[in-house]
Amino acid sequence: MKITLMGAAKCVTGSCTLLEFEGKKILVDCGMRQGRDAKEAPSEFGFAPEEIDAVFLTHAHIDHSGLIPLLVKRGYKGKVHCTEATAKLCSIMFPDAGHIQEMETEWENRKNARAGKPLVEPLYTAEEARAAIKSLNAHGYGRAEIMDGVAAEFVDAGHLLGASSIKLLLTENGKQNRLVFSGDIGNTNIPLMKDPVYITDDVDIVFMETTYGDRLRDPVDPKEAFRNALTDALRTGGNIVIPSFAVGRTQELLYEISVFLDEGSVPGLENVPVYIDSPLGIAATQIFESEGPAYYDDEAKAYEAEGIRFFSFATLRVAKTTEESKAINFDEHQKIIISSSGMCDAGRIKHHLKHNLWRADSTVIFVGYQAAGTLGRSILDGAKHVRIFGEEIRVNANIVNIEGFSGHADKAGLLEWIKHFPKTVKRVFLMHGEEQVMRKFAQDVRALGYNVLIPELYATYDSATFEKAAEAPHIMEKAPVIFDIREILEKLRLKAESGSVEQAEAIKRDLRALAQKWGD
Repeated sequence: MKITLMGAAKCVTGSCTLLEFEGKKILVDCGMRQGRDAKEAPSEFGFAPEEIDAVFLTHAHIDHSGLIPLLVKRGYKGKVHCTEATAKLCSIMFPDAGHIQEMETEWENRKNARAGKPLVEPLYTAEEARAAIKSLNAHGYGRAEIMDGVAAEFVDAGHLLGASSIKLLLTENGKQNRLVFSGDIGNTNIPLMKDPVYITDDVDIVFMETTYGDRLRDPVDPKEAFRNALTDALRTGGNIVIPSFAVGRTQELLYEISVFLDEGSVPGLENVPVYIDSPLGIAATQIFESEGPAYYDDEAKAYEAEGIRFFSFATLRVAKTTEESKAINFDEHQKIIISSSGMCDAGRIKHHLKHNLWRADSTVIFVGYQAAGTLGRSILDGAKHVRIFGEEIRVNANIVNIEGFSGHADKAGLLEWIKHFPKTVKRVFLMHGEEQVMRKFAQDVRALGYNVLIPELYATYDSATFEKAAEAPHIMEKAPVIFDIREILEKLRLKAESGSVEQAEAIKRDLRALAQKWGD
């Protein structure tokens, strides 16, 4: 079996692993690169999408699922195997990602047009993303027979609604290869999710995430920190703005607020409306409300039995339209606004920050990671002024940062997950993390008695020897071809405009020959 790391190797995002055996090609995850990782993303997959036989998806987050619409657009005809909740979340997240692609491309093309540069196209449109939803094939947790020689077992990873670790059973030369892909491993004691399920089976290879492999969870209880932050903010009388990721974090916050209301533990909270101002967040909340009870831990089940409705309490409001979103800032009464994006770099949250950052009685509560270079990070780092929509805004609001909310296991949680595997595991591939984090975490995993490999991006490994293949990585083989095709197309355009039909026909022949050579 050949294993090629097409993403999330020595980097955090873009999870995508290609497995080749017995004439079959299988992908596990097909994620979009984000932040710094996106700057080095190739323009092509490095494999032919139409040759892939099956795709397995660990969960719905875009850094694991975001290129599936592009995969389908480029010719993939098979199914994307995932859990039922993952399929439902992807059905709203794919079109949202497509819409973002269209908006970002429109913005870039306005710049390009002014600079006389060529226009670009989105990776995929919202309509193309909706077409990709048809490829989703939902399974329950447990074993599923996929095709001859391929079976999968979906195990609750406790990270997000429907998130799973996936155990693949792949038959090659009459022998079964047993591989486990961790996906993202969740924290314990997240009320809306059960704790991660530990795998104790004999397996050959484990592919493991390492996002927080170098840190331990903040000992401060995030629920108490959130309760205190709301109590203090309500006393000031101003608005409370909470930048939040639309899927997962927003629903966790609503859960906590509903419990505070039931307990009466935050004075005055019952008199203040709570707005969800994110179309994706609203749609995701509806899915959490309908699908969530199957995933609740004991605490959430107990509250539900008492009659608490986490996503439909009396003071909850939703802003679906742009007009409803704008109206929030023209209402002078105190309110709580939960809006995306979580890092304040796009979306409706920027409007709410523009209207509230300058006010000394307002409070901004950060409940998620703020990447370097984002508006959220600038505010957290103490900027006195920030620029929003071309206008300089003074930061007078109270700024609160709560670090304890996280869907990822910390170092202790990751080690607890891996140590349940027998020591007969041949290799543990460390993925989905910064390289320096992986190197530190590798020492801890080796101390438990496991053989560890930190793979190279785009490198191909033999599953028998775990040696890196000598041939050039797949993606690099295609890069010169992409350049050649674009160069020929540009020449074709220029020659066609000059009226030289003979030369244009000659270039067309070159293009056809090149396309035939590379099979696409």
